[in-house]
Amino acid sequence: MQIDISETKDEMGKKAAADGAALIRAALAERGAANVIVATGASQFEMLAALVAQPEIDWGQVTFFHLDEYVGMPMSHPASFRGYLKERLVEQLPSPPAAFHYLDAESDCEATCRELGALIRKHPIDVAFIGIGENGHLAFNDPPADFETETPYIVVDLDEACRRQQLGEGWFPTLQDVPQQAISMSVRQILKSASIVCTVPDERKAKAVQGAVEGPVTPGVPSSILQQHERTTVYLDRAAAGLLKS
Repeated sequence: MQIDISETKDEMGKKAAADGAALIRAALAERGAANVIVATGASQFEMLAALVAQPEIDWGQVTFFHLDEYVGMPMSHPASFRGYLKERLVEQLPSPPAAFHYLDAESDCEATCRELGALIRKHPIDVAFIGIGENGHLAFNDPPADFETETPYIVVDLDEACRRQQLGEGWFPTLQDVPQQAISMSVRQILKSASIVCTVPDERKAKAVQGAVEGPVTPGVPSSILQQHERTTVYLDRAAAGLLKS
């Protein structure tokens, strides 16, 4: 794990996007194709805005997967992660990607997990763009996270801290409106990515960052598992890095 600290969120997002784009270009140069995971949420705003503007990427050879989606969430809902990625990524790219595999959690979630799980096994991931939750979660793997399952996508329960974060970020009018379950990419599947670009802004994430970077590796802080991935870089703004010792 490497740590990169910027003074502002904008600088952080631009740096993470540039470094991630270099990894995509390297995969395209080596194989003529790239497989990429993208996350959602407020933490990814600056990074995604910078990523879609990166030059010299043949997006038509890039296949995307995304991390998680609320159970029962229609794409038309303001909090839908499918809607978020369609608006902020897919529709902003200068050319259509080879494929974007949205997570449909509206109907048969177990079938969705099986189908996308089989698909991602055939597409080894070159770079995963991810974040860290206020409770230390990785994707929607809330504490205590399952560090053992090899199943690529799983249905998970969302804890109250996670649901309060979604409320606090303005995605829902009340806590009762925040779904209690989601489909999430599993921890082990995320760790299979060749490289991980983890972008985490804001003071409200500082305690989670401290646990992820400097604490023990434990299911109680799911993102701490990133310490065991050699090609992970955590991009922070100054506020998110505020509790780090060094």
